Amino acid sequence: MQQILDLHIHSKYSRSCSPELTLSNIDAVCRTKGVDIIATGDFTYPEWFSDIKNKLEEIPPFNLPLSKGENGDVPLLMKEGVGGGLYKLKRARDDKVKFILSTEVALIYKDGGKVRRIHLVIHAPSLEAAEELNEYLDKDFNIRSDGRPILGMSAPDLMKLCLGIDQRFLIYPAHIWTPWFAVFGSKSGFDKMEECFHEYAKNVYAIETGLSSDPEMNWRLSALDKLTILSNSDAHSLPNIAREANVFEMKNISYDEIYEIIKNKKIYKGMNPRPRYAESSGGTSPRLWPTAREASLRGDDKRRGGSGDNSKNIGVKYTIEFYPEEGMYHYDGHRACGVSFTPEQTKKHKGVCPVCKKSLTIGVMNRVDELADRPAFASQSGATAGKPASLGKTNRVAMSMPALTIADRGAATDITAGSNPPLGQAGFVKLVELDKIIAEAMDIKSRQSGKVQAEYRNLIKQGGNELNILLNISPEDLGKMTDAAVAEGIKRVRQGRLIIKPGFDGQYGEIRIFDQQEKKKNQQKSLFEYTPQ
Repeated sequence: MQQILDLHIHSKYSRSCSPELTLSNIDAVCRTKGVDIIATGDFTYPEWFSDIKNKLEEIPPFNLPLSKGENGDVPLLMKEGVGGGLYKLKRARDDKVKFILSTEVALIYKDGGKVRRIHLVIHAPSLEAAEELNEYLDKDFNIRSDGRPILGMSAPDLMKLCLGIDQRFLIYPAHIWTPWFAVFGSKSGFDKMEECFHEYAKNVYAIETGLSSDPEMNWRLSALDKLTILSNSDAHSLPNIAREANVFEMKNISYDEIYEIIKNKKIYKGMNPRPRYAESSGGTSPRLWPTAREASLRGDDKRRGGSGDNSKNIGVKYTIEFYPEEGMYHYDGHRACGVSFTPEQTKKHKGVCPVCKKSLTIGVMNRVDELADRPAFASQSGATAGKPASLGKTNRVAMSMPALTIADRGAATDITAGSNPPLGQAGFVKLVELDKIIAEAMDIKSRQSGKVQAEYRNLIKQGGNELNILLNISPEDLGKMTDAAVAEGIKRVRQGRLIIKPGFDGQYGEIRIFDQQEKKKNQQKSLFEYTPQ
């Protein structure tokens, strides 16, 4: 059974997070978005943990043998007092949306003569394990000031603490490349996982890409081949839930199954691992998958890096990605001076801002270049060289800083065009959120506009949920469901036909689907004669 998972979000108790991030609101938004398993976030915060205990209830795993109980048939594990490790809202009408216990912690400590600032995601296998961890942390640290607690302890010490409570704790680096607060961050991170986690590196089974990188960028480091690549939203508000997510094929739908998939890097090998409109030549892209023939020619059908045991036919199918150029730290730069540089431009200026003469903030692309032992993939070469691919009319948009244009780089044959990703990796798709597409098609700045939200609700009513609309509904049906400009916007996002101004030094990048001339035509209600492909 396919499940969409967003394993890292926050609650209303985290700094700079929306007060709307309550359990009931998160449940409702997940239904609209199409998310099956969502992180609770912030279980270390006492008030939020109290909400979790009082408002959620554990649900049994699926497809387990049943045994007679006082209240009817129950799964054997539940009868024995061992639950599934996933939870539903007590007042919810069903268990379509399941919660997994999660938190993010900020570690600040000295190691190797430097101050390190590292963010880690933690998943707990049970309420009891989470509560025991909270009790330990509460003795020595202030876990009541922020939903994302700041802890003066090292990554190895945290690993030791968690695994001493329960070996099934999952701990992995959050947004692994972010300059200021990440394992590989340019400002306070490390160059190798072993340098950070020491003897516990073997107990780290995954990385989180973060918004400013995608799997393709992480494939450039052979040291990461053995780790499961996860992509999560790190949502600080409801609309940002599932802007990045993971698509798993599961059988029992339990915490232990999620743990097994991530720990053993299980890659799904069954039929139809891709979203429906990644199959055609104009399908969801940019994404990188070998065809069956290419996989056979390259030996990719004999995966390395994973466990090799996929007899249960479960595993990661693909991840859903934010365009990394839209992330806040993709390029290098200095926001105060309006300076945004590619890695090549940074090297030319010797890492110094030409305006104020201070050091530039080195972004994710540059840091990946620094640590990588593999060359950039073909679909990244335009960005690296600073030479946009041709997009015809849409390439004429003027911007205050250099823009990157990306065109049709996701065709299945592209995988052999100068790129050779590490074996044993799941595919990925890049998307733009539906309300952003609608706002762009309507030439409205705010995605929260009443007009935008009305059309969003109209589409959800017809298409079921946001991710289904973005990934699976045919162009022909989209044309019947919505305005031609919105349908065209979804089509262009699927094809990667976008205009992007990359983010830098804490400033989000900008995505544009239409140029100004097209927007003007759209306002005149004559933008396209939409022809389904």
